[in-house]
Amino acid sequence: IFRVHKRAIMGKKAKKSRKNRQKIDGKKDTSEEKTIEHSEVETSEPEEALHSVETSKQTKVDDSNDEVLPPTEEDENDGDEEKKDEDEEENLKEAQKKGMDEEEGDTNESRTSTKSIMESEHKEGSISDGKYRNKQRCLVVCSRGIIARYRHLLEDMRTLIPHHKKESKLDPPTSKGGFSSAINDMCQLRSCNSVLFLECRKRRDCYMWLGCTPSGPSARFHVTNIHTMDELRLTGNCMKGSRPVLTFDESFGRIPHLKLLKELFVRTLGTPRGHPKSKPFVDRVMGFYFADNKIWVRNYQVVEEVASTAKEAQETKKETGESMKTSLVEIGPRFVLDPIRVFRGSFGGQTLYQNPHYQSPNDIRAEMSRKRGRAYKERKDWEAQKKVKNQELGLPVDPLADVFR
Repeated sequence: IFRVHKRAIMGKKAKKSRKNRQKIDGKKDTSEEKTIEHSEVETSEPEEALHSVETSKQTKVDDSNDEVLPPTEEDENDGDEEKKDEDEEENLKEAQKKGMDEEEGDTNESRTSTKSIMESEHKEGSISDGKYRNKQRCLVVCSRGIIARYRHLLEDMRTLIPHHKKESKLDPPTSKGGFSSAINDMCQLRSCNSVLFLECRKRRDCYMWLGCTPSGPSARFHVTNIHTMDELRLTGNCMKGSRPVLTFDESFGRIPHLKLLKELFVRTLGTPRGHPKSKPFVDRVMGFYFADNKIWVRNYQVVEEVASTAKEAQETKKETGESMKTSLVEIGPRFVLDPIRVFRGSFGGQTLYQNPHYQSPNDIRAEMSRKRGRAYKERKDWEAQKKVKNQELGLPVDPLADVFR
């Protein structure tokens, strides 16, 4: 509608410009004729010439000012048309302003409504825009002197954590502070928020540190029953860099220290949404189960089996409510974490929790050696008892043994 009105107004303006040009050309012709007549009159009658010059001057002034000339019917019609055009232009401008205001109001209302909807849905957790907001980085590092099994476990953990930062092996500490100061400095340089540190001692014991830097908390675990991906050769397979679904046992919501450990697992092993190295897929599940005062960790692939026939699809839909079967296939690695201590700071500080059921591997080995020593002692005691028994069970001396000699 606005375009049609604009075209009509532009056409009227073009007509007006043409009429004005014609008027100006006609006035120029009349002024030239008058000047010629006045020049002829000056030669014949000087008084009339003077009078005609004055009238010509008045006409020139009238042409310049447009106030002394009497209005004609054409001028009145042109003025009415100009007023109508001006009124139409003003009406169009007002309508355009109103339309723009209404559009701006609608856009502002739509923006506010969409913002409120996005905020409400973001609070409810029902929608994800996929932006990289939770910028978590996990430093994955190990100590020097680690054996092959633990090194393969570290590589498996790096594949499971796409938001990790890699660093070279740490040499054994010479100061009293241990690895804490070096790891905190490395996290600060690499802008990491969390740490996964594997510490190997005596080339046989593996300890895992999980913590948040630089303020903490942190936890130390003893890792046992390690089986890597290459060793297990399981059939499960997932996309590299996919985000996991972290599942926890009901005890992680009931026991206080397990609640804290749950948050540490989520921060270190949970891939943040929208990370550049992560894939926008969820095709694996990491399970954490608490049994025998230890945490059992497993990694599974989510497999959806499509029914080959319509009959199978109908049967599965009756059983599960869906046409596809969903199952879990283990990928690996698998290991058991025995919690030792939970510290308030990063790699130290106040002890928040200490496991009373934990036995260090050194104590276990010492007890085994004691058992072996006890077995040796028991064997020697039994030999001495047997010797004494044999002496007691000897035959009595026969007094008539030398009679017939």
